[in-house]
Amino acid sequence: MVACAFPMAKTSGTLPPRIDEIRLENLGEGYLGDLSARAGIEGLRFADLDLSGMDLAAASFSECVLDTVSAHEASFKSATFTEVAITRLDAPVFIAGRARFRDVTIASSRVGSADLFDSALNSVRITGSKLGFVNLRGAQLQDVLFEGCSIDELDLGSATLNRVSFIDTTITSLRMAGARLANVDLRGAQFSTIDGFESLSGATLDAYQVSSLATAFAAHLGIVIED
Repeated sequence: MVACAFPMAKTSGTLPPRIDEIRLENLGEGYLGDLSARAGIEGLRFADLDLSGMDLAAASFSECVLDTVSAHEASFKSATFTEVAITRLDAPVFIAGRARFRDVTIASSRVGSADLFDSALNSVRITGSKLGFVNLRGAQLQDVLFEGCSIDELDLGSATLNRVSFIDTTITSLRMAGARLANVDLRGAQFSTIDGFESLSGATLDAYQVSSLATAFAAHLGIVIED
């Protein structure tokens, strides 16, 4: 069940994500045999399973828990996750292009390459997770929070973002080309490089971040800096 939405504390004119609280109770025990492509899975808890290589395309997960699950090269293409809590997911390669995530939490997980192109994330909280390459090209992110995460490369090319925040999160490479942003709070992110400066309109940065990027901004604009 989803409780009333609670907004994060507002500290500026940038609107924070509105994340719904998920309450999952009285779940049945889920088994590997319950899972298949296009299956409708509701009210089950899956724990200590190896889903590697499985075809779960277009499956629908509703009011479920996935705990300590391996999913290397499992296909979740066009799958739907609604009111789902995912913890300790281990997936060197996670395939979920065009998937839908609504009222979802992902915690304490390790994902090497996450293919989420053209996906939709609505009311999603990702915490304490280590992510390698995250492909969100063309995706729609509404009310999404990354907290306490480490991300090697985050590709948001041509994505649409509204009320997205980063807290205590490191991003080595951030790709923004063609993205459309509104209320995207980057103040809690530490990043090494940004590609696509022209798409930063709608993002909030702090003074230190802007200062540290001054040389890159100047180079992008063709400004020569000489003493």
